[in-house]
Amino acid sequence: MAQVKSELREYVESFAIAIALALFIILFVAQSFLVQGSSMEPSLYDGERLLVDKITYRFREPRRGEVVVFGYPKDPRRKFIKRVIGLPGDVIEIRDRTLHVNGIPIVEDYIRGPMYQPFGPYTVPEGTVWVLGDNRNNSEDSRFADVGPVPFERLVGRALFVYWPPSKGGFIEVPAALAELER
Repeated sequence: MAQVKSELREYVESFAIAIALALFIILFVAQSFLVQGSSMEPSLYDGERLLVDKITYRFREPRRGEVVVFGYPKDPRRKFIKRVIGLPGDVIEIRDRTLHVNGIPIVEDYIRGPMYQPFGPYTVPEGTVWVLGDNRNNSEDSRFADVGPVPFERLVGRALFVYWPPSKGGFIEVPAALAELER
C-alpha cells in the first residue's frame, strides 16, 4: 500500500511540475497562435498555427517588417496579427497605390495586391508601431481609427514560424524591401 501511495504521489508531483512549466512558458516565453481570416495573405493563411515569441520585445523594440500579434484596442482579449511597417517617428503615406515610408516608395512583392485607398502622410507616435496586413485591401489595421498605431505594451509578441500544417511550416521572414530601410 505504501508503494502505491508513493507512486501516486510521484505522478501528482510530476503532473504539477508539468502544469507549472507549461504555464510559465505560455505566460512568459512562447505561445501558439491561430491565424483567423485572410488579412495576412499571401504570407499567412486562415487556419495556420504559429509560434509567437513573447520574450524578444522585453529586451528590444519591434523592427520594421516583423509580424506581430497584439491585443485589439477595443477588446484586448481579441488578438490581431499584422506586419510592422512604421516605427516611432516614421512618416507613413500611401499614394498612387504605393506605400511610402519616410518619403521612400517601397516595392512590396510580398502583399496581395496594390492598395486602393490613399492614406496619410501620418507620423507614427513615440512608443507605438504602425501595422498593416499583407492583404491590404482586406485588413483592419493601423489605417483605421479602431486599431490605429499599436502601443508597445499591447504587443503580445513576434510571430516566429508556422508549425501547422506541416506542409506550410517554416520561419516567418522579414521582406527584403522593409529590412533594407535604414533609420
